[in-house]
Amino acid sequence: MDQDYERRLLRQINHQNLPERRLAKSGCASSSPVSVKLGDRFIPTRAGSNWSVNFHCANSVMRPLVLFVADAVAYAALLRNELLGAGIEAVPDPHADGRRHALPAEGNHSLFRVRAQEGGVRNLHKLLRSPRKPARKISKIPFKVLDAPELQDDFYLNLVDWSAGNLLSVGLGACVYLWSACTSQVTRLCDLSVDGDSVTSVCWNDRGSLVAVGTHKGYVQIWDAAGGRKLTSLEGHSARVGALAWNGDQLSSGSRDRVILQRDVRTPPPAERRLQGHRQEVCGLKWSPDHQHLASGGNDNKLLVWNSSSLLPVQQYSDHLAAVKAIAWSPHQHGLLASGGGTADRCLRFWNTLTGQALQSTDTGSQVCNLAWSKHANELVSTHGYSQNQILVWKYPSLTQVAKLTGHSYRVLYLAVSPDGEAIVTGAGDETLRFWNVFSKTRCTKVRIQVGAEPFYEDTIMKRTKANSSDRHLSSGSGGNWEMDFNPSLSSTSHQPPLNGCPRKLSMMLNFYTEDSLPWTSIFLSMQCAVNIKTRVRTLVKLKILFV
Repeated sequence: MDQDYERRLLRQINHQNLPERRLAKSGCASSSPVSVKLGDRFIPTRAGSNWSVNFHCANSVMRPLVLFVADAVAYAALLRNELLGAGIEAVPDPHADGRRHALPAEGNHSLFRVRAQEGGVRNLHKLLRSPRKPARKISKIPFKVLDAPELQDDFYLNLVDWSAGNLLSVGLGACVYLWSACTSQVTRLCDLSVDGDSVTSVCWNDRGSLVAVGTHKGYVQIWDAAGGRKLTSLEGHSARVGALAWNGDQLSSGSRDRVILQRDVRTPPPAERRLQGHRQEVCGLKWSPDHQHLASGGNDNKLLVWNSSSLLPVQQYSDHLAAVKAIAWSPHQHGLLASGGGTADRCLRFWNTLTGQALQSTDTGSQVCNLAWSKHANELVSTHGYSQNQILVWKYPSLTQVAKLTGHSYRVLYLAVSPDGEAIVTGAGDETLRFWNVFSKTRCTKVRIQVGAEPFYEDTIMKRTKANSSDRHLSSGSGGNWEMDFNPSLSSTSHQPPLNGCPRKLSMMLNFYTEDSLPWTSIFLSMQCAVNIKTRVRTLVKLKILFV
C-alpha cells in the first residue's frame, strides 16, 4: 500500500485522540514530523465510531421535528379559522398513544413556533379559542328620519332614488322633491297636479344630472335637476309607469300595460324598442353593471333577462311564486343576479345568468320589496313588507344575516343606496324616510362614467353623507317637513364651470390613493379638443409615465 495513503488514512481514524501524530518512516531509526498531503476526495471512515452516542445525537435532533409536526397542525388550524372562518376549537394530538417528547433546548428560541408542553397540543386550544376580530357593528337606530307626507303605500311603485351628486329624489303625491344630503336643503322639482297626474316612479341617470319621472297616465318626463326645468315628455305607454332604469343615455320604462320601452333621450321620441314578454304589470327593471343585459320582473311571477339586440328575452326564470319587484345585479361577480318574491313567495333567489342556472335560495319569512348590493363587500340588503316590515343585511354566498333593522310600522317599499355605498335610505307607507349606516367603509370604489360616447373609469372616494349635528339624533316626532323646508329661490346643486377652459365632456379628475385611503397625488388631465388621435395617445402615454 502506498505509504502516503496509509498515513492519511491513519490520521483520519485517530485525529480526535492524536491531533498531531508523528509517523516513523520505514527503515529509519529516528522519527520526524511528517507533512500530510490532503487530497480532493473525502473518504468517510466508520472506524472508531461510538454508535450509541451517535444514535442519541440523532434522536435529539429529530425531537424538534416531531414537535414541529404538532405545531404545523395547530398553525394550519389557525389559518383556517382566520381566513375561512372554520371555527376550529380543538386540534387532534398526532401522538395520542401517550408518548411524550422532551422540550428542545432553552437556547433554541423561535419567534414563530408554538412549543408543546407536557400536555401535548392541549395547550394550543387556548390559542385557537383566542378572541377573533370583533364583528362589524351596525347601528339599529337610523341616524336621520324625514317626514314624507303622501308617500304612497303601493308595492308596484318606485318613488325613491339617490343620485351620484348626493341628491335624493322622492315622489310625494303629484310632486317630486329633491333633498340634498350635503346641505339638508329641500327643493320641489315638479308638480303634476296641474295636469291631473301623479308620480309613480323616479330614477336618476348615472351622472346624476337628469331625473326621469314616470306618471300615472303613462308619461315619462325627463327633468334637468340643476336647472329645474323639464327637457322632454315621452309617450308610448297606455298605463302607469312603475319602473325606470337608465343605461347611459338610454332609458327603459316598464308599465302596467305589460310593455317595456327603451328610448334614447338624445333622439326624437318616435325612436323606441318595444320589449314584450310579461303577461302582467312590469314592476322591476335593472341594468347589469356591464350595461349589456336588462333584468325585468313582473306581477306574473316571471324574471326575464334581455340583451341589447334582441326583442325577445334571452333567459326566463319562473321559480318565484309571487310578483318579482326586487332585482339587483352583483357588482362583484359577473352575471350574478339576485331577485326576491312577494308575499306568496318570500324567497331570495340567486341566478347565474351566464349559464342560466339557479344558484341559491333562502326563505326570508316576509314579502321581499327591494334588494341592493354593497359596492364594497359581498353583502346585500333587502327590505320587507308583510308581515315583519324589516330590513335585513345578508352576507353572500353564506346567506347569513349580518343585521336586522326595524323601525317602520308599514311595509318597507322603497330603498336607495348613497353614492359612497355606506348608507341606505328606506321609505314606507308610514310616510317616513329613514337613513341607516349598514355597509362598511372602503378605500376606493371603481365608478364607471360615460364621457360622450367613450367610457372612462375613475377611481374615487365620494364624500360621505353627514347630516348636521342637530339632525343626528332620532327626533320624537317628525324629522322635518318637506313643504316647510321648500325654498324655490335656492337650488341644491349647480353646474360647475369647466376647468382650464376645457369642455366638461373632455375632462376628468384622477385620484390615486394609498393603502390608508389618503390621496398621495392628484393629477388633472385636461384633454383639450384634440381631434387628432395621436395627440390623445401621446397624452395618455405621458400620464402613464407619471405614475408608473
